[in-house]
Amino acid sequence: MTRSTLTHLECGMCGTTYPPHQLMNLCPACARPLLARYDLQRAAQTLTKASFAGRPATLWRYEEVLPVQSDAAMLSLGEGWTPLKHAPRLGERIGCANTYIKDESLNPTGSFKARGLCLAVSRAYELGARELAIPSAGNAAGAMCAYAAVVGLPSHVFMPVDVPKTFQVECKVLGAEVTLVNGLINDCGARVREGAAEFGWFDCSTLREPYRIEGKKTMGYELAEQLGWKLPDVIIYPTGGGTGLIGMWKAFDEMEQMGLIGSERPRMVSVQSTGCAPIVRAFEENTEHAELWQGAKTVADGLRVPVAVGDFLILRAIRESGGTALAVEDSEMLEYAGVMGSLTGIFPAPEGAACLAAQIRLLKDGWIKPDETVVLFNTGTGLKYAHLWQ
Repeated sequence: MTRSTLTHLECGMCGTTYPPHQLMNLCPACARPLLARYDLQRAAQTLTKASFAGRPATLWRYEEVLPVQSDAAMLSLGEGWTPLKHAPRLGERIGCANTYIKDESLNPTGSFKARGLCLAVSRAYELGARELAIPSAGNAAGAMCAYAAVVGLPSHVFMPVDVPKTFQVECKVLGAEVTLVNGLINDCGARVREGAAEFGWFDCSTLREPYRIEGKKTMGYELAEQLGWKLPDVIIYPTGGGTGLIGMWKAFDEMEQMGLIGSERPRMVSVQSTGCAPIVRAFEENTEHAELWQGAKTVADGLRVPVAVGDFLILRAIRESGGTALAVEDSEMLEYAGVMGSLTGIFPAPEGAACLAAQIRLLKDGWIKPDETVVLFNTGTGLKYAHLWQ
C-alpha cells in the first residue's frame, strides 16, 4: 500500500462529498469537477521537508497527497521533477533579473500533460477501468496513450482534424485508436461522451475526472521545494483547460495546511491567445463562468479550448491571488519563442512562449516590478510544433 491519505471527493462547485474508491466523472449533483481531499494532518507526519532527501525524483515523491492506494497502480515513465531554470540572460534582456522557467518539456511525451494523465490513468486502472478515451489537441492524448500502454489498457483518442500530424502519429505508435473530428476539442469531447455511454469507456477529459488535477498540482509542490519553500511573486501560466493553474492553487493550500509554507501566495497570471480567450473575457467582465468562445483559432493547440468545465475554479484562483488574465497574439508567441530559445537554450512550445510575451507586457505596464521573482511555465517542447517556424 502507498502512503496516500485520500479521504473523499468533493465537488468544487456545490461542495457535495463522495466516497473516493469508485470510478467517477463529474459531480452527479451539479455536473462540475470533483476534487480529491486528503487527511493533511496525517500526511504532514511523513511528508516533511527532511523526508524528501530519500525520495524518487518523480512526482511520486508526494505520494501522501496523491490518490493511488496500491503500489502496483503507481504507473511511472519518469514524470515530474522537471528543472526550474534561472534565466539570467533572458532576465537581463527584459529587465527582470529573477526570471525562472519551469521546463515541462522534459516530461515523458514532451509536455506537462504527462503529470495529469499519469495520475488519471493510474487511478482509473486501479479502480477497474477497462478502456480509456480522451478528446485532445495533442499532448494530453499522447500522455494518456503512453500510460495506458504501460498496463495494456485500450485507448481511444478524438482529435480535431487539423491537429499537427506529429500528435496523431504519436498516439498511433503508442497503440491508440485515433479518430479525427471535423471541429474543435469540445466537439471531440462530445464524441468521447457518446462512446463512453455506448461502449463503457472511461472519459479522461480535462477536469471531467478527479485525478488529472492531482498530477498537475505537483508542479506547485515542486516549485516550492525547488525555491527553498518560498513561492515566487508571480506565476505565468498558459491556460486552455486550466488544470495546472487550478492544481497549483490547490497544492499551495495543502502545503500551508501541512506547515510546509506560509500564507503568502504568488499572483497567478492566466495567458491565452487572442484567437481563443474565454477566460480572459470572463475575467475582464467579472463573471464566474466563461462563455463558449466562437470560432476559436490559434497556432497554440493547447490554448484552443473554447469552453472549460473548470472555468469557475480558474477564475477563482486568479482573483483570490490578486492575479490577472491576458491574451497575446499568435505572432508574439512565435517571435518570443525565438527570444526564449536563443537566451536560455530551451525550445518552447508556443504556449510557453506566450508566457514570455505576457511577462514583457506586464513589465511594461508596471504590473510586474523589475525586482520580483517570476516563474514562466514552458508546458511542452517546441519540437512538436517545428512546422510553425518553417
